[in-house]
Amino acid sequence: MLSASGQITPRKWWHDPAFAKLRKLMPTTWQYLEMFNDRGRCLAGARITDEIQSGSVFLWTGAWYDPDFTAPQARDRHGNPNVLTHDLRTSSLTQSPAAHSALVQLQRFDGSPPPVKAHEPPTFEPEP
Repeated sequence: MLSASGQITPRKWWHDPAFAKLRKLMPTTWQYLEMFNDRGRCLAGARITDEIQSGSVFLWTGAWYDPDFTAPQARDRHGNPNVLTHDLRTSSLTQSPAAHSALVQLQRFDGSPPPVKAHEPPTFEPEP
């Protein structure tokens, strides 16, 4: 399954050139990065662009949750931002989500990312 980028399997995010230089990332190539905080972690493909505010990252929403429990620290393979945000509501009346941003850390992900399995059908057990 390809993301909207058509070039990289996990979801993509953007970050600015100054931030990329600080993190020693390649300025002209797609890279796999891991985004994490105290709530969770996920993999995504990064694109460096000056179309975003310095020091910020942008991660697309809409990725299906696809946990990888085989990793040393469990993470989402598909770039689901929900693993990074809190689950608090705006009020007990509306129950609207209040998670519009999150503080995160980034690190380069070396090696091949695990395959995204979110769109594979589940395995069914035959009836006895």
